[in-house]
Amino acid sequence: MIIRDIIKMKGSTIFSITPGGPVSEALAVMVKNDIGSLVVLDGSRLAGMLTFREVLKALDARSGNLAGLKVADVMIVNPVCGNPEDSLESLRETMTKDHIRYLPVKEGDKLLGVISFHDVANAVIKETTFHNRLLKSYIKNWPEEEKAAK
Repeated sequence: MIIRDIIKMKGSTIFSITPGGPVSEALAVMVKNDIGSLVVLDGSRLAGMLTFREVLKALDARSGNLAGLKVADVMIVNPVCGNPEDSLESLRETMTKDHIRYLPVKEGDKLLGVISFHDVANAVIKETTFHNRLLKSYIKNWPEEEKAAK
């Protein structure tokens, strides 16, 4: 399985905000859509990522006050991006090694979507279930003469 398969499975809806947008607005979008990240777009260019982690750090640093705080002040600049042809295994390794919960996926300069750690877990479950069904089918249909010889 590759990243492109995960994007197809989950859909390519992208929630975004501009760097100049208020963090309070970004937080409202995240809560409304039950998501943990927003892509930060400057026009059509990926400028960064904003996740609940950055929002929580900003809340802590400002004693719970987000007034006047802009997305550009707290976003991840130049986030690590995935390639649609990357394998599920390399994706898991990158996300685990770099503590990434939300990974933008780009093909050249085009943003295709965002993969969450939850999406990766779902893909692993689906892939494992598929392999288990194949193995059970193989065992069930094992030729009788080979079963008797064993």
